[in-house]
Amino acid sequence: MSLVSVFFSEVLGTGLLLLGGVGVVANVLLTDSKGRGADWLLINFGWGLAVFIGVYAAYRSGAHLNPAVTLGLWASGAEEYAPGVDITVGSTLVYFAGEFVGAFLGAVVAWLAYHEHYAAHPDPGEVLATFSTAPAIRRPVWNVVTELVGTFVLVYVILRFGNTPTEIGPVAVALLVVGIGASLGGPTGYAINPARDLGPRIAHAVLPIRGKKGSDWGYAWVPVVGPVIGGVLAGLLARVF
Repeated sequence: MSLVSVFFSEVLGTGLLLLGGVGVVANVLLTDSKGRGADWLLINFGWGLAVFIGVYAAYRSGAHLNPAVTLGLWASGAEEYAPGVDITVGSTLVYFAGEFVGAFLGAVVAWLAYHEHYAAHPDPGEVLATFSTAPAIRRPVWNVVTELVGTFVLVYVILRFGNTPTEIGPVAVALLVVGIGASLGGPTGYAINPARDLGPRIAHAVLPIRGKKGSDWGYAWVPVVGPVIGGVLAGLLARVF
């Protein structure tokens, strides 16, 4: 599989993931949306099903959709990221590029789908919350710990899925994401994916959204650093065991 194909596969898969994820939060939060006022579990299941869609769409590249998954595979000692795709510096950067570009584009398309609701919504904080995560209690060190733990669970279990005979693939990953959101999502909104947070945050910064305010760049490093550490630790543990 060529690296060009890897790039576009990850763009498509991550884009659909973020379209569904940003979309479900917009549905719950934005003015006059038919889903407005629904609960946390709808967001959990919406994100889980968005992962389900993204994994199927990007199956040819291994459907990483997340730099933490890419780093976890690298740290695990695997020889390939996907069949025919060797683990090298170049291929790693291609995965990263596809994931971040896809996340940005998925958020832009979600904004287009909800354009009139974004224009009508009076709360700039909730507008930002449809794009990116924020902590319930802002304690950066502990917020990093939360993201690290959630991402560790995600990546370690995904790596273990590869050694089981169930072959339920995307369904298992979707339910894993639902479980992480329901159990560990409260403190930070469970980014558990650097591309998931940073790509849409950049989209929020550049899109002409009526009444928006800042994109909270002071917090933006947390959902990058925590998942990176968590993904690498998960890969190292998988390598040992």
